[in-house]
Amino acid sequence: MARVLFVCVHNAGRSQMAEAFCQHLADGRAEARSAGTVPGERVNPVAAQAMAERGISLDGHRPKLLTPELAAWADRVITMGCGIDESCPGLTGPVEDWGLPDPSGQPLGFVRGVRDRIEAQVNLLLRELDGR
Repeated sequence: MARVLFVCVHNAGRSQMAEAFCQHLADGRAEARSAGTVPGERVNPVAAQAMAERGISLDGHRPKLLTPELAAWADRVITMGCGIDESCPGLTGPVEDWGLPDPSGQPLGFVRGVRDRIEAQVNLLLRELDGR
């Protein structure tokens, strides 16, 4: 089973949504976690609302710190587009960046667009993992 780590600075929006989509859509084919270099205090409530619209709850999710141990756990590390390469010394292997806009402080309509892009990217990732 593939282990995927989604990383962004605050681990409050994009990476939380990606982790939740991966866990939901993988149906046991992959395990996902998320973390941030400077974790926020809580999950972005608008991101949680957008995910709830898809029937996926972020209740109980909390921003977590990216650690070398967590990075070593992962087979795949995906950053969300937040330019954290220089602030992630624990990421020693190949890192893929999805280049997603930050939903922090954005209205629900904008966050829905980010959510939908994340869902599409996670689906592509899972198809790729199935084919290897």
